Amino acid sequence: MPTNTYVALDKVTANGSVSSVTFTGISSAYTDLVIVFNGNSTTAGSSANSFRISCNGDTATNYSYTYLAGNGSSAASGRASNQTFWDAVDIAQASSTGMAILYFMNYANTTTFKTMISRSSVASVETLTAVNLWRKTPEAITSITLDANRTITAGSTFSLYGIAAASVGAKATGGTIYSDDQYYYHVFGSTGTFTPLQSLTADYLVVAGGGGGSRINAGGGAGGLRSTVGTTGGGGSLETALSLSATAYTVTVGAGGAGGGSGGGTNGSNSVFSSITSTGGGGGGPYVSTGGGSSAGLSGGSGGGAGFNESNSTNSGGAGTSGQGYAGGGTTLLYTSGGGGGAGAVGGVGTNASTNPAGNGGNGVAIAAFATATGTGVSSYYAGGGGAGDEDYSAPAGTGGLGGGGNGANRTGSTTRIAGSEGTANTGGGGGGGENGGTNGYAGGSGLVIVRYAK
Repeated sequence: MPTNTYVALDKVTANGSVSSVTFTGISSAYTDLVIVFNGNSTTAGSSANSFRISCNGDTATNYSYTYLAGNGSSAASGRASNQTFWDAVDIAQASSTGMAILYFMNYANTTTFKTMISRSSVASVETLTAVNLWRKTPEAITSITLDANRTITAGSTFSLYGIAAASVGAKATGGTIYSDDQYYYHVFGSTGTFTPLQSLTADYLVVAGGGGGSRINAGGGAGGLRSTVGTTGGGGSLETALSLSATAYTVTVGAGGAGGGSGGGTNGSNSVFSSITSTGGGGGGPYVSTGGGSSAGLSGGSGGGAGFNESNSTNSGGAGTSGQGYAGGGTTLLYTSGGGGGAGAVGGVGTNASTNPAGNGGNGVAIAAFATATGTGVSSYYAGGGGAGDEDYSAPAGTGGLGGGGNGANRTGSTTRIAGSEGTANTGGGGGGGENGGTNGYAGGSGLVIVRYAK
C-alpha cells in the first residue's frame, strides 16, 4: 500500500520570549496536516500544563474534546464541550521534557466539521491522547494557534507538515517526467506523444519556436506562449486546463526560425498540444536601401523587430498574437533597428543612431512553477525577444529579453566583430540581429511543451 509523504511546510524555534505560535497562510494542497512540538515552558514545576489550541482565530464556543491519560500506575478520562479552544494537549514545565503530535485530518474541506487527534507526553508525569472536534460552520483550516499561556523555553520547536496524497506513479507516458510533492510534469523538448493512462485534468505550457533575426539588424520575435499556470503571453488571461481522455495526443514542438540576411529573418514554427496551438515568433524585418519601402518586422506569436532602413525613418515591429505575445520594436530614425517582441513585453525601439540604434528584445514571462520543478526556462522566464544588431561602432547592440532571447551582434571597427547569439533552445527565445559587416541574423530558439497534472 502506498505511503503518504510528509512535506515540511514551516518550522518555528522559540527564542525564550514568546508564549504562543501561529501558523498562517496554510496551503490547502494536502490531505492532512501534522504539527510536532518538542520542548517545554520556562515555568518551574513537576506537573504538566496544556496548550490552548484554536483554528482560524475562532474564539467562540465551538471546540470539544474527549481525552484519556495515564502515568503507568493510574488512568483518567474526561470530556469537555462548548469550549473556546482545545486544551487536552500537554506541555512540559521547565523541570520536565515533553513532546506533542497533532493530526488535523481532511483540514481543507469545506463541508464537514474538523477533527484533530493529539498525542502528548511529559516525562515522569503522563501520556495523554485526545480526540478534538471543531464545530464551527465548515471551512478550510488556514491558520492554527498554539498558546501555552506561559513562556516557551528557548530552543523549543514547532514543526508543521503537510501530508501529500498517496500516489503509485505517473498517470501518463511521454516526454521527460518530473515530479514534486503535488504534481507530475511531462516535458517535451521535441515532438512526441503524451498518453494518459486514465482521464486527467491537465495544466500546460505551450511555447512556439522563436523567430530568426535579420542581418541588418532586427531581432526575432519570441514564440507565442500559452499557459494555465502563473501567467500567459501577451498580457492575456490564463488559459483553461484541459480535460483529457485515456488516448494518445501528439505533441508538436516548433523549431526556431532561421536567421536571415538582408531579406529578413524567418518565422519560428508553431507548437501544438491537443487543442492548443502557440504561434511561431515573427522574423526580424528586412534591410531597405535608399529606394524606399518598409522594413517592418514579421508578425508572429511575438512580432519581429523592424529592420535597418536608409530612406524611411518610421517602421513598425511585427504584430504579436493576442494572448500569446507582444509586438516587435519599431524604428523612429534612419539606420536603426528594433528588438523582437517577447511574451511579456514589446520589443525595444531603435531610436538614436549615435547612442542607441539597436532595440533590446522584449522580456518573456516568468513561470516559476514550471521552471523550478523541471529545470527549464532561463531564470524562470520563457519566450524572450531577440536583441537588434548594430552598425555604429560606438554604440551597443541590443540585448536579448529575459527568457532565452539572443543578443544582437556588433563591431568595434571595420573588421573587429562582436558576435550575437541564437535564441536559447526550448525557451522559444527570438534570435539576435546580425550586423552589416558580414554576420547574418541568428536563429530563434526551439519551443517547449510541458503538461502537468495532480498526483
